[in-house]
Amino acid sequence: MGLFEGMLKEGESIFKNEIALDFSFQPKLLLHREKEQFYIANCIKPLFTGRTGKNVLVHGKPGIGKTLAIKHVFKEIEENYEEVTPIYINCWKHNTTYKIAVEMCDLLGYKFIQNKKTQELFKEVISRLNKTNVVFAFDEIDKVEDFDFLYTLLEDIYRKTIVLISNYREWLINLDHRIKSRLSPELLHFKEYNANETKDILAQRRDYAFNSNVLLKESFDIIAARTFDLQDIRSGLHLMKEAGFVAENESSRTIRIDHVNKAISKLDELSTKANLELEQETDFILKIIKLNSGKKIGDLFKIYQESGGKSSYKTFYRKINKLKVGKFVSIKKISGGTEGSTSIITFQSVKKLTEF
Repeated sequence: MGLFEGMLKEGESIFKNEIALDFSFQPKLLLHREKEQFYIANCIKPLFTGRTGKNVLVHGKPGIGKTLAIKHVFKEIEENYEEVTPIYINCWKHNTTYKIAVEMCDLLGYKFIQNKKTQELFKEVISRLNKTNVVFAFDEIDKVEDFDFLYTLLEDIYRKTIVLISNYREWLINLDHRIKSRLSPELLHFKEYNANETKDILAQRRDYAFNSNVLLKESFDIIAARTFDLQDIRSGLHLMKEAGFVAENESSRTIRIDHVNKAISKLDELSTKANLELEQETDFILKIIKLNSGKKIGDLFKIYQESGGKSSYKTFYRKINKLKVGKFVSIKKISGGTEGSTSIITFQSVKKLTEF
C-alpha cells in the first residue's frame, strides 16, 4: 500500500451533503415522532371542516424534535391542503407583538408596512386570515416579551389552532389568566429518545451527509452513545460534522475514532465554558435574592442592574423561574394596589447550584 493511498486529493470531499447535519434540515421521513405528529394533526383536523381547532402546548427538552415535528406537519399542509394556512413564527427572532405582526405580514405577502402601527398591521393580518382557516406555531414562545399578539389572535381570528412550543411546561403557569382561559391548551410532552431511536436518527442523517463507508462503524457507535448520554440530537449532528472536518483536515477518506475524540474534546470545551457562564450568572441572581428576600421582582431587577447585571428583564425572569423549579426560591403572585399584579420572590434554600 502506498504512503498516500488513503488520502483525499484536491477537490475531493467525504461529505455528500453537509447541510444534512444542520439541525434545521428536514429529512423526508421524521423518525420516531409519528405519535406526536398525529396528535398535533388531530388538534388541527377540525379546521378542515370549517371549525376551530384545539390549541396545544408542545414541551420537552431541547434537541428532541419538537420544531421538526411541527414543521413536518406544516409542510404536509402546505403541499396538499389549500383550505388551511400554516403560519410559523420563531419567537427568538420575533419576540414582540410588533415584530410578530411584521413577520406575519411578510408571510402573507403584505409589503405596505412602512410607518404603520402594530394595530394597523394586525388589522390587515386578521382581514386576510379570516378568509381562510389558519394554524399558528409560535416556537420558543417563552422568549416573547409581551403577549398582546396572542390575546388578539384568540379574540379576533375565527377558525384557528394555536401551537405553542417551549422547553418548559412551567411557562404556562405564569401566563396571564385571561389568555390562559381563552387558550385552554392541550399538553403534548416530547419524551427523550431512547438509545435505539437516537442511533436510528443519527444513522439517517449520516447516510444523507456522507459518502458510503466514510463514517466507520466504531466511530459512529461512539457518537451515538455520546449523543444518547447528552439527550440532545443536535450534539450528535455537531459531532458528526466536526469529526468530518477533522478527517478532511487530515486528508483522510474515513472518519476514525481519533477524529471523533477530537470532536468530542471541542464539544466538551464549549459546553464547559457555556455551563460555567450560566452557573455564574444564575449564582449572581440567587445571591441578590438571598440578600433581598421578600422583595418584588421589579425591585430585584433594578438591584440586579445596579449591581452590574446585563441580561434583559425577560431573561432575568426566566432564570428566576428556573430557580423556582430547583426550589431555590418561591414566587408568590399578588394583585391589586397601585402597581397592579406583581410577584414576591423569597429565598428558599442553601443548596449548591451544582445540585440544580
